[in-house]
Amino acid sequence: MRELLAHVQFRGTIRERSVEPYLRILRALRDKRRVKGVLFDISSGGGADIPSTDLYLAVKRLDAVKPVVATIGSIGASGAYMAAIGARTVFAYPDSGVGSIGVIFPHFAVRRLLDRVGIDVELLHEGRHKDAYQGLRPLTDEERTKLQAVAKDSYESFVAMVAQERKRPLEEIRGLATGEFWSGRRAKELGLVDRLGDREEALAELSRLTGVSVEKAVRVVPPRPFLERMFSGGMAAALPGLSTGVRDMVEDVVWDGILGSR
Repeated sequence: MRELLAHVQFRGTIRERSVEPYLRILRALRDKRRVKGVLFDISSGGGADIPSTDLYLAVKRLDAVKPVVATIGSIGASGAYMAAIGARTVFAYPDSGVGSIGVIFPHFAVRRLLDRVGIDVELLHEGRHKDAYQGLRPLTDEERTKLQAVAKDSYESFVAMVAQERKRPLEEIRGLATGEFWSGRRAKELGLVDRLGDREEALAELSRLTGVSVEKAVRVVPPRPFLERMFSGGMAAALPGLSTGVRDMVEDVVWDGILGSR
């Protein structure tokens, strides 16, 4: 049986739709006996809380079965840093942007803009706070306090996760969890990453952990969107009105056929 190393590369914002294909890949790699280790190569400014947690858990569960080495590219901030620390070893370039341990819940209120352009919006709702986060009006003091409490819960979970994975005292990590990020060099000094180096050095470490040559590394990527292939060229022009919902549904069916559903 030819043994392999897998190279999984994630780029861009972490959100449910962008993460789902990678969760399926990482789950599938757990059961691939030929694959002895995985290089998780991430460069992202972060994104949504739950998809970031899902990506972290997928990396961590994979590492429980076979070694995962994470490498941070230009930036590994917030949810991207969270995902990376699920790996056994974390590499960063000396000039990578690393950290941004924190939580942010933006709230935009556009009521005055709508008033200026003469647009009236009515929200019929039950539950006195149901219209609070629709972006149409400023938050009340009570609503702001409640949202801040939700952000604090999420923040405390993030801090505890970093302390656990980096094996550092909780209060020490809390002192670093200011939302700022550092260079890879400084992150190494602070204990937020394990090693400095590029992807080749990270792959060499994975080879050392598994005994599999770096020449046996293969890139594993999500398949090209099904309808992008099916409707390329003239067929795309013939179906300009195909909805995003239909396209997503068909792609989900194809994914289930390729990797299986759980």
